[in-house]
Amino acid sequence: MLWWLWVLIGLALLGVEVFTPGGFFVLFFGVGALVVGVLVGLGIGGPPWTQWLIFSVVSVISLLLFRSRLLARFGHDAPGLRLDTLEGEVATPLEDLGPGAIGKAELRGTVWTVLNADEGTLAKAQRCRVVRVDGLTLHLRAEPNERGARP
Repeated sequence: MLWWLWVLIGLALLGVEVFTPGGFFVLFFGVGALVVGVLVGLGIGGPPWTQWLIFSVVSVISLLLFRSRLLARFGHDAPGLRLDTLEGEVATPLEDLGPGAIGKAELRGTVWTVLNADEGTLAKAQRCRVVRVDGLTLHLRAEPNERGARP
């Protein structure tokens, strides 16, 4: 293959990496194609079968050597990491809510549908913790130091 074709494939693969949520996988195949493009451009790439072999070996070896380091460096090494969770956040009911009642509460400047998961009544403007998120419904419990308190 021509050197510029390898470089074009490498750049395309690097571009695909930007839009791939998998986390540093296609990047190494782009690097492999760029390495072969440089070797072919210097006249030491050999016949097409050798170019494909070099591409494969460089891609897989760089993947095995550097992917885990990149994932660790950019914080993708925690399995099951939830990027944004509302559990544990503080919400304030906009109305009094009896046990098991559904109503509205404010959290992070947004009004949410909430369910009182506490055994007592949640008072309007009382500090509550989100204990569970079920779709777009937040399950609230009063904070321990706020039980039975009215503002």
